[in-house]
Amino acid sequence: MHNHSAAHHPPQGGEFSLKQIFAPLLAVIIGTFMVILDSTVVNVAIPTLVEYFDASLQSIQWSVTAYTLALSAVIPLAGWMSDQFQAKRVFLASIGLFTIGSILCAFAQTTEQLIFFRVLQGIGGGMVSPIGMTMVYRLAPPHQRGSVIGMLGIPMLLAPALGPVLSGWLVEYVTWQWIFLINLPIGIAGIVVGRKWLPSFPSMQAPSLDMKGMILGPLAFSMITFGVSEGGVSWTSARTLTGLVIGGLALILFVISCLRHQQPLLELRVFRSSDFTRGIVISWIMQTALFGTVLLFPLLLQQMKEYTPLETGLIMLPQALGSMICMPIAGKIFDKVGARPPLLVGMTLITGALFTMSCLTLDTSLAIIMSALFLLGSGMGLSMMALNTHVLNATPRHLVGRVTPLTSASQQVISSFAIAGFTGYFASRMTANMAHTTAEMKMLQASAASFGETFFLAACIAGAGLIASLFLRKPKQQEAATNEG
Repeated sequence: MHNHSAAHHPPQGGEFSLKQIFAPLLAVIIGTFMVILDSTVVNVAIPTLVEYFDASLQSIQWSVTAYTLALSAVIPLAGWMSDQFQAKRVFLASIGLFTIGSILCAFAQTTEQLIFFRVLQGIGGGMVSPIGMTMVYRLAPPHQRGSVIGMLGIPMLLAPALGPVLSGWLVEYVTWQWIFLINLPIGIAGIVVGRKWLPSFPSMQAPSLDMKGMILGPLAFSMITFGVSEGGVSWTSARTLTGLVIGGLALILFVISCLRHQQPLLELRVFRSSDFTRGIVISWIMQTALFGTVLLFPLLLQQMKEYTPLETGLIMLPQALGSMICMPIAGKIFDKVGARPPLLVGMTLITGALFTMSCLTLDTSLAIIMSALFLLGSGMGLSMMALNTHVLNATPRHLVGRVTPLTSASQQVISSFAIAGFTGYFASRMTANMAHTTAEMKMLQASAASFGETFFLAACIAGAGLIASLFLRKPKQQEAATNEG
């Protein structure tokens, strides 16, 4: 296996230094940074957007959900596209499309336009990360891959930290349009650096494209998200049932088509490995609890506690800080004792933090909120690192390349389901609580109660993940994995 991949590497052994691949790595980092930044900048601006477009929270949340759904639709195509049209070209074109989508978002006049342009952005952004990952993987010699991919991890941790602060500042002191316009200079920088420094990897013979999967997948995921979003209001309404039934049928057909196709869009055969399945199911439970609430923090801080957008971004910093501190620690623990210890600690922290958030009242001190966010971030860093590595180790060796699209796409899909579901649930609790409270304190008390109930639901889901983590064990292929690199 090594000889094949060594073909495109810089010289191995002592001569390799990060300097050699710094420039191409920079191009990938800029691209990845921009895409991840954009999935977080919108969150803090949500209250502003609700006001600007005079729309409901549920219709504005589609500007977030549509983006994640578009990401999930194109992530699986990344491998095929880069085989067909050369990785470098597709990478640069994706950044280009993403940048154009960003500019259009800034000029959106209606909620529908904003949602449509966010889809464009997502279609561009979806390929940047997976293709970037693969290029970096091929640039670095095997024994250095860990540290090089670690460098790629920096933007993945920095972007979510900077996103809320940057967008809070822009929304408050400039205008919300700038959370999208800021991508123009970053995008141009990425394209310039990439054109000059990214090596052209030889194109491979592209496998036949799984057309059925390409149509059924996105259809299934977007319809289910729609159903879940409407489900927050009522699980029996015609809209909810239409979404869930069409989505469910499309999903079943999608799975059948993936299992039958020689080279399917998503490699579902890995689910035969029970270790893989356990790992990814736990990771889905965790993502539901985490991503479902990600939209609610900025809302809680701005609406209930009346902080400005910038203050909100700054208050959310400890969460990113916690992740940044704990991720490398988790890596070290993982190498020594496997996934379970860091995962159990991480899931306990997440459950505890979400439970704390569910007990918030109108006069909870800032210190408590920030501590809870720090714990949440730490738990996230510990568990995510442990789970991602576990899932890769549990994958049968010949399928490793096909698993990244599966895990990335499913993460975006779960994230869409969670955001839609929690937003819907929050909206319906709001309606119910408004009915019970008296007029004067109505809005604030109702929102405090609704946030509490929504975070409590998230804490319960995280608790279920914690219990599931007890059933994780070391993958059987551990030896094979370590010997091969």
